[in-house]
Amino acid sequence: MNQKITLGFSPCPNDTFMFCALVNRLIDCEDLFFEPVIEDVETLNQKALRGDLDVTKLSLGVYAQVSANYLILNSGSALGKNCGPLLISKKDFSPLSFGESLSRFIGRSGVRSLKIAIPGKYTTANLLLSIFFPEAINKTEMVFSEIENVVLNETVDAGLIIHENRFTYQQKGLKKILDMGELWEEKTKTPLPLGCIAVNRNIDSTLQNKIDSLIYKSILFAFENPEEVMDYVRVHSQEMNDKVMQQHIELYVNEFSLTLGTEGKKAIELLLKKGNEAGLLPGIPNQIFVS
Repeated sequence: MNQKITLGFSPCPNDTFMFCALVNRLIDCEDLFFEPVIEDVETLNQKALRGDLDVTKLSLGVYAQVSANYLILNSGSALGKNCGPLLISKKDFSPLSFGESLSRFIGRSGVRSLKIAIPGKYTTANLLLSIFFPEAINKTEMVFSEIENVVLNETVDAGLIIHENRFTYQQKGLKKILDMGELWEEKTKTPLPLGCIAVNRNIDSTLQNKIDSLIYKSILFAFENPEEVMDYVRVHSQEMNDKVMQQHIELYVNEFSLTLGTEGKKAIELLLKKGNEAGLLPGIPNQIFVS
C-alpha cells in the first residue's frame, strides 16, 4: 500500500538540490510518496510548532521548542564551516575584532540602539545573535529575502542575512559587520549547525529509519548526477543565477548533509546547550536523534 509523507523544505538551492530525487522519484522510494511543502524556513518553523508535517527542515533555533514531537534525522542537515549568518549594514561599523563588544564600534548607546532586521524569531541566525549579543533587542522579523532591501533604504540599521544573500549583499554596496559563523567557530572550535531535517516522533521507528535512508540516497544521487536535479533547483531559485546557485549548494551541502556523524551531532548538542544556558531555549529530551 502506498504511503504519503509530507516533507517540508525551503526553495533554496541547497534544499531543492538534496530533495529533488526524493520528491520526483528519481530514486527507488518503494511504497513511499513524498509530498513537498515548500516554504521559507521560518514558515516551516511555525508549521513544526503546530506539528503539521511528517518530516521537515527546521532551524536549530526552533528545534528545542519542538523536540518533544520531532527527532533529528542523520541526513539532510545544513552544517559546516564558514557558512554562518552575516550581520550587515549600509553604514561602516568596521573594523570589528571577534570577541570584542560590538558596541565599541557603534557609539555610546551600543548595540541596544540598533534596529536589526532578522529572518525570523526561531531561526538559528537569531539564536546566534541572541547568544553573542543579548543586548540586541530592537529586532524586526521579516522574510529573509527582504532584508537586504530594508537595510539599503535604511528602514533598519542592520540586517541579519542568511542563504544566498551572503553572496549578493556586497554587489548592492552593503558591508559586513560580523560573520556569526566565524564567531561561533572561533569560540567553540566546532562546525556551525544551521538547520536539520526532523521526523515526527509518532512515526514508527522502522519508517523513520527508512525515510532517513531515502534522504541519504536522494542527496547522494544529486552529488553523482547534478545535471539531473539542477532544472528543479532553477525552478525554485527565485531568479538566482547559476553561479550563485552553485555557490549556495557548495556552501551548505557537504559531508554533514549526507550524515551528521559524531562531530555533527556534538555540534548540534552544543548549540542547543548554549541556547539553554543563555535562557533562550528550553531543555531537550535525552534522545533527539533517530537511532
